[in-house]
Amino acid sequence: MKARLRFGSLLVCLVIFFNAHAQQEKVDYQVISKIKNEAFNHSKVMETLFNLTDVMGPRLSGSSQLKNAQLWAQKQLSDWGMVNAKIEPWGGFGNGWEIQKSYIAMTVPYYQTLIATPKAWTPGTNGLISGFVAIVKIETEQDFDKYKGKLNGKIIVVSTNLEAKLGLKPDARRYTEQELKDIYKDKSLDETPDARPAIDLVQMRKTRALRQKLNAFLIEENAAVIISSRGGTMGTFFTTNGASYATNAKAVLPELEMGIEHFNRLIRLLEAGKEVKLEVEIKTIFLEQDTLQYNVIAEIPGTDKSLKSELVMIGAHLDSWHAATGATDNAAGSAVMMEVMRILKSIDAKPRRTIRIALWSAEEQGLLGSRGYVKKHFADIDTMILLPEHGKLSAYYNLDNGGGKIRGIYLQGNDALRQVFEAWFEPFRDMDATTVTNRNTGSTDHIPFDQVGLPAFQFIQDPLDYGSKTHHTNMDTYDRIQKADLMQASAVIAAIVYHTAMRDEKLARKPLPGKRVRG
Repeated sequence: MKARLRFGSLLVCLVIFFNAHAQQEKVDYQVISKIKNEAFNHSKVMETLFNLTDVMGPRLSGSSQLKNAQLWAQKQLSDWGMVNAKIEPWGGFGNGWEIQKSYIAMTVPYYQTLIATPKAWTPGTNGLISGFVAIVKIETEQDFDKYKGKLNGKIIVVSTNLEAKLGLKPDARRYTEQELKDIYKDKSLDETPDARPAIDLVQMRKTRALRQKLNAFLIEENAAVIISSRGGTMGTFFTTNGASYATNAKAVLPELEMGIEHFNRLIRLLEAGKEVKLEVEIKTIFLEQDTLQYNVIAEIPGTDKSLKSELVMIGAHLDSWHAATGATDNAAGSAVMMEVMRILKSIDAKPRRTIRIALWSAEEQGLLGSRGYVKKHFADIDTMILLPEHGKLSAYYNLDNGGGKIRGIYLQGNDALRQVFEAWFEPFRDMDATTVTNRNTGSTDHIPFDQVGLPAFQFIQDPLDYGSKTHHTNMDTYDRIQKADLMQASAVIAAIVYHTAMRDEKLARKPLPGKRVRG
């Protein structure tokens, strides 16, 4: 009997101990109430989004539209009361590029305008071109021989086997409870919210090398224009680089990416032996005067005498692709992070640590803006020589998976922080933000921080139609954004950033990685 009592007493003590440990992370519910009130009743996030998209337009890295957006964001943050608002260079980039005119139509066998846009960093046509269309299908090196001497002045359709498949699944969706459980358990779903299949890197390199040889071949054969397609449906198509932005980039032909329905019609007509003629006029310019690129930086200064030199950082990339206005990728993330700063300033928050926002450039070209910033301020990943600011950063928070509301956070393998974030997400349980997973997620601007041993996190977001309709497409526009989702995201992040800035200690770190060995 006494043994049972002793065991029962021990069990009660253990329960009390673990409950106390789980609840020890401080949550300031008064500040959270103020944050929620400002985020939902006085929101400016859609106004910010409107300015970054409809007003500023596409924000391709190095373009004047991106520079205009950076200047606007800097001024807006300053007007809201941020300090040290600046546009900070991070390093060399290359040439900027912009479209001044783009027109394409079929004139034979009948007239119809076609859905297409020039690929980034490709040249113009030097006026209106009217020419016949030829199919070129290159699968091996031997295929080049059959086209020699036959393509002079032709508009080239690069043949593919893409199908405009019937979509029987919804274009947009939210995570189900089961899917969130699977994310929590680190299984079932891919790391990206649109669940894209794994990339065959070997095949991708072979395809890229063959395409580069095709580009050189078509220049030698004096072809006029290239038309290609990367898929999509119902007039939505994907776009990307058509050439290098490097100052010493090799010459390429003008190239357009086309909606698959119009692209496949050209192929069917040509394969049936029908004559097809197109009109094309493209005007593009290369911006060569300033080959640097920049990030927008601003701060809310810390108030604690001993902690104000420490940092909590938030960020999102401001650059986009050029076929649309880059709303979900990633004006939404930039607008939310700017709104977080506005909310904290509006409620007169007094963070102990300094809170710094960074709006990155050239994320789409390989996280270049954030990599350059990390190398300049924190550490060089190749040498792992740490700079003084490395020891000052508590955390970096990133938002870049579309416009969906926040459902949780990826810990990037930092399990020591699970209970911290679970406490911070608790006030947002009724807003469906609950999942704290140890999983990693990649491909955006928290990665350069994580790679040099800094606590850096990406939020879990509802996919909506990011993977199916907006990510890198001509339909990534303001209309695809859900206002309520951005307001929820702003409130959640503002609360987490505030609590990170108020803790007695910085967030726990994973072991410091060694210097990178390049293969």
